[in-house]
Amino acid sequence: MSRLASGLWVQAYLMRLQIETIPAYVLAHGDDTAGAIMVKLSPLDGTARLYQRIMAMDGTRPWDVLAEGPEPEVDALIARQRKTDPDLWVIEVESRDGRHLLDQPGLD
Repeated sequence: MSRLASGLWVQAYLMRLQIETIPAYVLAHGDDTAGAIMVKLSPLDGTARLYQRIMAMDGTRPWDVLAEGPEPEVDALIARQRKTDPDLWVIEVESRDGRHLLDQPGLD
């Protein structure tokens, strides 16, 4: 099974969030074809959670929490990751109730 190009996945994800009226922004535009994607969830309370895709033992690619805590610390981690991987996409989702839709069908 082939993977969806990163740019197309990001477009689809942003559209799904928009349909649910969840604000989201592209903080860093990565490689359209094969760039890795991170999703920063901000509940607008000074904290943040950063998600990344992992490769599970069963071959699936679930989203996992890379970091969480004060938003400036999460932002610093994102900045370090961007320095080592300029192809990295970073999407910020703003949701007071923590909705990110990454667990929804079609976004895996």
